[in-house]
Formats: sequence, structure tokens, C-alpha cells
Amino acid sequence: MAGSGQEPPGGVWARLAALPAGRRGKWAVLAVWVVLLAVLGPMAGRLGEVEENDAAAWLPGGAESTQVAELEERFRTEETALAVIVYERPDGITQQDRAKVRADLGALGELPGARQPQGPIPSQDGKALQVLLPLTDTDLIKAVDEARELVERGPPGLNAHVTGPAGGGADMIKVFETIDGFLLMAAGIVVIVLLLFIYRSPVLWLVPVLSALAALGLAQSIVYLLAEHAGLTVNGQSAGILTVLVFGVATDYALLLVARYREELHRHRDRHEAMAFALHRAGPAIVASAGTVSLGLLCLMVAALNSTAGLGPVAAAGVITALLAMTTLLPALLVIFGRWLFWPLVPRYDAKYLAPEAYEREHGVWARVAGLVGRRPRLLAGVVALVLAGMTLGLGSLKAEGLSDAGQFVDKPDSIVGAEVVARHYPGGSGSPTVVIGNAAAAAPLAEAVRGTTGVASVGEPRTAGDLVRYEVTLRDRADSQAARDTVERLRTTVDAVPAADAKVGGVTATTLDTNRAASRDNLVIIPIVLVVVFGILIALLRSLVAPLLMMATVVLSFLATLGASGLIFQHVFGFEGTDAGFPLLAFIFLVALGVDYNIFLMHRVREESQSLGTRRGVLRGLTVTGGVITSAGLVLAATFAALATLPLVSMAEMGFVVAFGVLLDTIVVRSLLLPALSYDLGRRIWAPSRLARHDPSPDPGEPHRVLQPIA
Repeated sequence: MAGSGQEPPGGVWARLAALPAGRRGKWAVLAVWVVLLAVLGPMAGRLGEVEENDAAAWLPGGAESTQVAELEERFRTEETALAVIVYERPDGITQQDRAKVRADLGALGELPGARQPQGPIPSQDGKALQVLLPLTDTDLIKAVDEARELVERGPPGLNAHVTGPAGGGADMIKVFETIDGFLLMAAGIVVIVLLLFIYRSPVLWLVPVLSALAALGLAQSIVYLLAEHAGLTVNGQSAGILTVLVFGVATDYALLLVARYREELHRHRDRHEAMAFALHRAGPAIVASAGTVSLGLLCLMVAALNSTAGLGPVAAAGVITALLAMTTLLPALLVIFGRWLFWPLVPRYDAKYLAPEAYEREHGVWARVAGLVGRRPRLLAGVVALVLAGMTLGLGSLKAEGLSDAGQFVDKPDSIVGAEVVARHYPGGSGSPTVVIGNAAAAAPLAEAVRGTTGVASVGEPRTAGDLVRYEVTLRDRADSQAARDTVERLRTTVDAVPAADAKVGGVTATTLDTNRAASRDNLVIIPIVLVVVFGILIALLRSLVAPLLMMATVVLSFLATLGASGLIFQHVFGFEGTDAGFPLLAFIFLVALGVDYNIFLMHRVREESQSLGTRRGVLRGLTVTGGVITSAGLVLAATFAALATLPLVSMAEMGFVVAFGVLLDTIVVRSLLLPALSYDLGRRIWAPSRLARHDPSPDPGEPHRVLQPIA
């Protein structure tokens, strides 16, 4: 190639890499993307139509609460959710208050989807009245909003709230309806601001952002099709994570490719040649990274929880589309627009680009970091490892036992306030009954056994459907409390002992209990699978056993340190009551997969440099040339996930915080200091048992030694 001093790369990968960089291929790639987005793009806007945010839909079919939910269909003429309307006057309900409630009954029955209201039911202390209003899902949010507006118009001093499954469901749906748009805007703003700072160009940021938007649109369309036609479970949480994951990962890949492209533009007069070399050299690391993250996420498919199992394909689809966009659409657009995109810092062809002075100017800060690593690697690694180990002591503060209804929200919506009022004046389980279904032939002994169970406040009248009988059971404790879950366990033991009853226990509390159990099982099963899968990929990529072991060990230590620090912060700074039972698994998946992601970028370049410079010099060169771009990528990914921390749902806020904190810890500390120091200290032994471990090349005399050697 004229002016490059290099031969064009060969092989299958090189031919694929050359396609979006070709003079005609770039237009073909752009045309394919235009057609894809034109055909599939409209489906992206319909993703919300297939979301399932009810708790029962997240459970596996074998869970007892799920079986009860299925059996309940035989007792229903239509699907309804119960709104619990509670009126409270701390000094005692007055005759005027009772008149107000009686007047409300007629208006409540006329709300959208409303059925005949039941009540008012007075509390024993005389300070509250309760109305039960079944609502269909015709327009749940509208019905609940109108009910709140209606009941709040009462005599001074009378407080009214709408709670129960319908009130809580409406509040949750409102949050999820705003998540996608908010996250898209927040992630977009974050990425644009950071790219402006990183690239120092008023126009270059636009190409990665447009490519990321294309990847997101394609990912949402694919997920919609899978949910609509393949039974994939999608909820508001997985849809929100998809948005930030695509933006974060796509921008990471863009930063890596653009940095290598800029480097090659100094070596090549022709931008098409520069992009072909950039894709050939950076492409394998990007593909390996995407493959590692995707396969790690797909391991979630073996989860018992449908919500967790569904997140795997959803997130993997986002990573794969980000990979496709950033290795095809992005390079095509960069080549189409030319060097001027980098204005005002336009990279020009410079035959002296690899001279020591130019090299140090380009990577001065990271040359000094490499020097720090090379001076006292063992001491540095020991200190960093000790600090991370100390952070793991906070794991005792992490309470992954599930969240109460109140604990799910950062603030207190009306449904939570109402639930607290109900708990003050009525049995805790009022409005969220536990359901027992068994054989009708054993109805009498079944009811007697349920009434005699500790923790049961009352048992409703029996309802029959064919050979089945159904009881609604009100518990003494709040439906979202540990005491209520203990009562459900006792109930299950009790009804199992009733001869010929074949009874099962379900309802809101039972669903929470089964969810926590399934999440605990998933933690024990999936985490080892992910470790084995990721370790296998690293062995194949680096053709070594020692280097992958180092990478996995440092990433797991970083994960445990992050979890420990997060447990302390959640409890003592944010005041959260705990985390979802599935939180440790999801945190592990994202932090381990994404942590390995950055280490792949580093160690792939270290191996490339080690083949000509020797391992220790290769470690310093690899850290020097990748430090800036990987740190920038980590900042972008952390910032996009941090957008989740601003949401009013505790589970999303916690996930956003833990991923952002963990990515920064891994990027700034583990990848920059700990892993390079360990690798430098071990030298060529990190490549064992490959040939590179047995033969460490000597550096080329023409190499810029001042950059490669430790800097005093």
C-alpha cells in the first residue's frame, strides 16, 4: 500500500473487515442498514405492548403460586384486580365521613372497568373505613387515577388512599411507562457530552451516536418479535436495561475502533486502507468481547425465574446488535465522511508517527502509569488486592432477601401510603389475600385446617368450580412481610396434610416466597456456569491458561469488592431496606461480563505487542496504548448505567449504581493497576502453556524504549 509501509492484512477475517471499508462496500453496508431499519424499525416502538410486569408472569410454571394462578382461571368470569380504598380519620370516623363513603360507592362503580364495590368495612378501632373495588384491565391507570381524585374530595381531616393490587399495579405501570423514554434521553445526553469531551470534536460524536441508535432500534425490534412469536418474557426492567446496555456497549466498541482508526490514519494516506487495518486489528478484540458478554448473558436462560431467563436473550440481543452496528455501520459512515470528522484535530499521514517523541505525546499519561506498574509490580499488586479485599467486608451489609412493597419505591406513592394505613387498622393481609385451592370433596377439613394455622386472621366463604374449592385467606401480617411468608410456609405444610385435599397455596405473598426461592436457586446454578463459559472463551482467545486465570480472579475480586461497598452504601447512605433476591446474580452477570470485557481489550493488545517486544515490554506497551481509550469506554458505560440510579424504583437504582461503581472500579483500578502489575511480575509465564511462554522475543532495536521501559 502506497505510503503505509505495510502489507494488506489477509485471511477470512481481513476480507470481512475490508467490506465496510471498501470504496463500494461502504455504500452496500449503508444500504443494508437502511433497509433493515425501514423494515424492522417500526416494531421497536411496540416493545411496550409485549411487556409483562405482573409478578406471576416472572415465575416458572412449576412454582406452586403459578399453579394456583392457573387454577384460579376456572373460578373467574373475567380478569380483575382488586383496588382497596381506605378512608382514615385519626380521631375516629364521623357520620359525615360515612355519608361521604356511601356517596362514593355509586361513583366508584361507574369508573372505567369497575365492578360492584363492596363495603364500607369499618375497622375495629373505629378510625377507618375500607371499600373493595374490583377493576378489569380495560384502563387500570385511568380508573385508579379517577378513584383517587374522587375519594380525596371529602370532609376536612378525612384522608383517603387507593391501594391493593390494583393501586400498586397502576403506580408500578406508571413508572415503567416512563422508563424507556427517560433512559433513552438520559443515556443519549450522557454519551454525547462524554464523546464531545473525549473526541474534542463538534461533529465526530454524531456518527457513534447514530450508529448506537440504529443498534438500539434493531435490538428492540428483535426483542419484540421474540416476545410476540417465541414466548420471550420481557418486562420493564429488562427493557430499561436494554436501552442503557446498547448505548454503553456500542459506545465502548466505537471508542476502541475509532481510536485504532485514528492511529492507522497516521500510518496510511488512504482512509479506506486505514479503516481496513483498524478493523483487522481491533475487530477480533471487539468480537471476543461481544461474544464473552453475550454468552455470559445467555447463561441466564437456564434460570428458574422467567424474568431472569428473559433478560438473557434481551440483553444478548442488545450486545450483538451493538457489535454489528459498530463493526459495519460505524466504519462505513466514518469512511464515507472522511478525515474531516475529526476536526479540529484531524489525523494526518505521518511517517514519523512511531518516533519516541510522538508516541509519548500521544500516550504521555498512560506511559507514566505504565512506568508506575513496571517499577514495583509486586508491591503495587499487593496493595491494590488488599484494598479490594477490605472492601469485601461490606458484604455482610448486603441484604438480598427481597423488597417489601414500600421498599420497591424510592419515594412513597399513594398505594404504599394506603397500605400503611390498612396495616394500622386492619389485619395486615387485608386486600392482598392468600389463596388456597383444593379438592371440593375435602372442603370442610381443608377450611378447618387453614383456620387453625398460626398467622391466619380469617378465612372467606368457599367458592367452587367443578371439583375444586377456593378460599381467600386473610393473614394477620402485611402481605409483603417475612412474617406473612412464614405463615404461607406453615399453610402449605398444613394443607398438604389434609387427606385427599391436594391443596395448593398461592396469592401475592406466596408469589414473593416462590420468587425468592427461585432466585436463590438461580444464584447457585448460574454463577458457576458463567464462570466456566467465560473462562473457556478467554482460553480460546489468549491461547493460555494462566492469563485467563489472572483475568477471572481479578474480575471476581473486583465484583466482591463492589458488592461489599454497595451493601454499605445502600444501607447507610441511601437508606434502602435491601435488594431483590435476584440482585446478586444480575450484578454478577453484568460486572463479570463487562469487567472481563475491558480486560480482553487490554490483554489482547498485550499479547499482540508481546509477540514482538517480549511479555514485560508488551504489558507496558499494551497498557500505554489502550489506557486512554479503555478508561474512556469505562466512563461512558458507567455514566449510561448511572442513569438507572435516577429512577424511582429501588431495584433499578441499585442495579444502575452497582454497575456504574463496579465498572469504574474495574476500569481505573483492576485493569489499569492490578492486572498489569500481576502480568508484569509473572512475565512470559502468563502465556503458559502456549509457545509464547517458552520463547520471549527480544525487542526490535528500533522500538521507542523510553515508552516501553519503566519511567522514573
